[in-house]
Amino acid sequence: MSRIGKMEIEIPKGVEVTVVEDRTVSVKGPKGTLEHVIPEGIDPVLEDGKIYFTRQNDGLKAIHGLTRSLVNNMIQGVTEGFQKTLIIQGVGYRANKDGNKLVLNVGYSHPVVMIPYEGIEIEVPEPTRIIIKGSDKQKVGEFAANVRKVREPSVYKTDRGNKGIIYEGEVVRSKAGKTGAATK
Repeated sequence: MSRIGKMEIEIPKGVEVTVVEDRTVSVKGPKGTLEHVIPEGIDPVLEDGKIYFTRQNDGLKAIHGLTRSLVNNMIQGVTEGFQKTLIIQGVGYRANKDGNKLVLNVGYSHPVVMIPYEGIEIEVPEPTRIIIKGSDKQKVGEFAANVRKVREPSVYKTDRGNKGIIYEGEVVRSKAGKTGAATK
């Protein structure tokens, strides 16, 4: 039995979980509605304010745990939501919000405009700080990764001040540069 897959998920008050015949689990809560299609061989069991999953054979151990984690993330997303914070480092680097678009000025000859996915909210409390919020953990993480990709942190200039976009709390490890001149 998968250790994660066999654990029950407590359904909090204000959250409605339904399982449709076509193997779709729908989670509805204060922050929205999310859906996930359960793979064949994994059966959802909904009873007494809890949901758990059973599998039909041992070849589905990994999918069993994954399915449980995805549904747990859906329940957490519609109740609390998810958030990623990005920090912009570099002289003259900044971000601002234009309507619902994110505008990044990070050393290119033009500003980079990014349109968030549906269900994603962006906050820019400071010009060097971006907060990405949403109920879908995958979309929040994917959009944050795409923003970070615009100007990844430099791994060679950490001793002189790092440049780029990093996650809050991320430690960028520096690489050694070239040593000395070439010998004859």
